Amino acid sequence: MIKRIKLRTLLIGGCITLFFAVLIGRAFWLQVVQADFWQAHAEELWSTKKLLPATRGTITDRNGDVLAVDAPAYTVAVNPELINKYGIQDEVVEGLGKVLGKDESELRKIVNAKKESGEFYTQREVRNEGWKIDQDLKNQVQALIDELKEEHNNLQDVGIYLIKDQKRYYPNQSLASHVLGYIDREGKAVSGIEAYFDEQLKGVNGSLEYKRDGRGIEIPKASEIYNPPKNGDNLKLTIDYTIQYYIEQAMKEAYDQLQPISMTVIAADPKTMEILGMANMPTYNPNEYWADVDQKNFYNHAIKSVYEPGSTFKIVTLAGAVQEGLFNPNATYKSGSIRVPGQTIHDLKRSGWGEITYLEGVKRSSNVAFVKLGYEMLGPERLKTYVDQFGFGRKTGIELPGESKGIVDPVQQADFAAMSYGHGKLLVTPLQQIVAVSAIANGGKLMEPHIVKSITDPQTGETVETQPKVLQQVISPDKAKEVGTYLEQVVSDQKIGTGRHAYIDGYRVAGKTGTAVKVVNGQYDYTKQVVSFIGYAPVDDPKIAVIVLIDEPKDSELGGGAAAAPVFKQIVNQTLQYMGVPKKYEGSTSGNSSKSVASGPKVPDVGGLSVQQAKDKLSASHISYATYGKGDTIISQFPKAGTTLKSGQFVYLVTEKGSDINVPNLQGESLRDAVELLSILQIPVTTQGEGYVVSQEVVNENGGRRVILTLEPPDKEETSSDEEQAEDATNGGDQGDDAGEKETSDSP
Repeated sequence: MIKRIKLRTLLIGGCITLFFAVLIGRAFWLQVVQADFWQAHAEELWSTKKLLPATRGTITDRNGDVLAVDAPAYTVAVNPELINKYGIQDEVVEGLGKVLGKDESELRKIVNAKKESGEFYTQREVRNEGWKIDQDLKNQVQALIDELKEEHNNLQDVGIYLIKDQKRYYPNQSLASHVLGYIDREGKAVSGIEAYFDEQLKGVNGSLEYKRDGRGIEIPKASEIYNPPKNGDNLKLTIDYTIQYYIEQAMKEAYDQLQPISMTVIAADPKTMEILGMANMPTYNPNEYWADVDQKNFYNHAIKSVYEPGSTFKIVTLAGAVQEGLFNPNATYKSGSIRVPGQTIHDLKRSGWGEITYLEGVKRSSNVAFVKLGYEMLGPERLKTYVDQFGFGRKTGIELPGESKGIVDPVQQADFAAMSYGHGKLLVTPLQQIVAVSAIANGGKLMEPHIVKSITDPQTGETVETQPKVLQQVISPDKAKEVGTYLEQVVSDQKIGTGRHAYIDGYRVAGKTGTAVKVVNGQYDYTKQVVSFIGYAPVDDPKIAVIVLIDEPKDSELGGGAAAAPVFKQIVNQTLQYMGVPKKYEGSTSGNSSKSVASGPKVPDVGGLSVQQAKDKLSASHISYATYGKGDTIISQFPKAGTTLKSGQFVYLVTEKGSDINVPNLQGESLRDAVELLSILQIPVTTQGEGYVVSQEVVNENGGRRVILTLEPPDKEETSSDEEQAEDATNGGDQGDDAGEKETSDSP
């Protein structure tokens, strides 16, 4: 008995000992051998890491008008389990179908979606129509939710949700879309500036790590690890919103009339090679890039498409001949045709114009004249050297993705002859051409084009400015000026100048037309042409260079002079007035002379002064002024300090932010003064016509204001006295109390 008890005791003790040995071994394995794994697992349970998304950088035009910005968005989701529980599938499908414009059969599949186990899902997003919708649609969905709750005995949850998100927003819709590019719904930068500067724009996401208890509630005093997000850099482009608007407005009119395959316009400041505007048609709206848009609409022809330039390229041949001292405008040659090895080259008028001067050949865009200048006088090697020096055959280096370098590959003698008038084995981009003609306009300097003016770090405020970059001196300043005088006559000669349709009364314009026949199946097809005009103005002090290119206008008889030059004229005329460039007129016998404009004193700097101090300072200089806003301190002024005032011109003093000020009455103001004042008030503006403001309209769009100005030349206006205009400016329009006062100091 005792022996049996001892055996049982030993057995039980052995089992207990074995159990504790296994337990200790397991504890050792978990706490020592697998300590790192279980520590990490435990931290996952009590520690949470929250992503803090960075804000994508804002893109603005050169004046600070927003072109692209992050904006609130909402994604629509549904709860199939709840919707089926309450039996409201039909109402949800019908309601969301009307609001989102989504097919009801597709919505029904989402509302009735089940897992593999047969259970309904608890959340399904409504793609794509309900993905990242704007505030307006969000409000409509919310109204549907409220309506369903009310109809079903005040249900707390009807299975429709709005998930807050962010999306990229382009407030000006399709304006400058090919420059900006877009961000797709997945947050990926697809093209344009958005893609080229994606790393700088998107910034770096931050994070917040904190501890929580067993119920998942944050522990207030637990240690936190906070890594703040680094928001993306802000980009200021060289694009000017108003000039871009002028470009696209003129393009749309021509595009609707001519119905071409595509159309491209680029405007640049030839002195700095800052791109002032760049547009293509057809185009698209980056806010709705998915909405029934052909893929060809996304193509940026300005930098990607290559084509035989035709006669606009003759500018390069002319520049080389002038630089080498080979161009004698009064020397003569026989027009019509010329024989080169391998072929005979003809003028547009195959019979020619007889014996004419080379200057007349330039005006008439004679192919024979340029073959003689480029192929015979310069010779193939020197001609090719000038083509290379003007930047053809290589990328310009602009800050946009996908730029083409073109082709310059003459082999046979006939290739060199054809290249002298813009054909043959020569393919160029519109951007390369605007760079080349700008070199003529700015005194012979080939410059690198830029579309980004500055980049600002929002955290530090540090700004990096893009500086003008001269690549090389292609021709001398005096020779560039000489070339400009010949190109001016192409426009000013209203009898034989091929560019006469680009003539602008009061401005000296230089330019060249182009009509390039397209190659189809290895042969030139004269029913398919690329027509263009390129030029700059004013000739004596160039402010803008523009190229207009139209691919296959419906009327194949229209060349660059008849189709493209009028578009150039409209854009340049509006832009020069917007820039405040005064018109000059020819006297009856004495050449060019400016209309006399009496000038006044220079504007002092009154920024930061109190309103009364500013008034006293201006009054002491006998300067008239107007105040805008109800503030006590001057935050901005127009014209800027140092400007010489015209007789009777006011100085505008702003004491509040533009968003807080009523739009002033601008009737009677010049385009420049009106636009500059609205720019100071941070109010976008669009214009119709030219001259002086005769009426204005304030429209609300995208949560902001825009002013539409109608202008007419002075001779079309019903003139009034200066006293009446001052009275109107003080009391008229919707200025209200914000206008403050408009006073004229005593003049000696």
